[in-house]
Amino acid sequence: MKILPDILQNLIQEMKKLPGVGGKSSTRLAFYLLESSPEQRERLTKALQAVDKIHWCLRCFFVAEDELCEICKDMARDGSLLCIVEKPADVIAIEKAGRYVGRYHVLHGLLSPLEGVRPEDLKIPALLKRVEEEKPGEIIFALSPTLEGEMTLQYLTEQLKKSESKLSRLARGVPFGANLEFTDEMTMSKAFEGRQPL
Repeated sequence: MKILPDILQNLIQEMKKLPGVGGKSSTRLAFYLLESSPEQRERLTKALQAVDKIHWCLRCFFVAEDELCEICKDMARDGSLLCIVEKPADVIAIEKAGRYVGRYHVLHGLLSPLEGVRPEDLKIPALLKRVEEEKPGEIIFALSPTLEGEMTLQYLTEQLKKSESKLSRLARGVPFGANLEFTDEMTMSKAFEGRQPL
């Protein structure tokens, strides 16, 4: 039996597609929006529409409004340090720790032969080209310590061993199997301080 108008039901169904939002949460959010002011809904609508202006940075593949992201445009960043991460959320987690002053390269995933994810499916070819052109002094691998993260690390160290860059990884303050995105600032900070050569 139908009890909700189609418009509201559609809103609930669309919000259920968001990560971490189930049926109860999407219903609660839909009713919150229904009860909010038209101005508040308008601000949310504009913010959602503005997302269309966001794309991947042409250099590091983090989020950007222009060709380059704010980090790549920042001339105060240490260009001799290049930190390799799995996803954009990892950049945010590292930046919150406030200790790293170099640049990034976002892979947009990890190698996973079982799921058919190959190097060419990620931003690995762009990384190899970038390392060849920019010749960073140190490449720091900040990949989640999972099976896929270790596999990706092993592949990349093999590909980059001929480069002149020093290769290092975060210290083991980040527990195996943990998701880097959810690591607290102090653990992240200590992991950078204690990074280990590969």
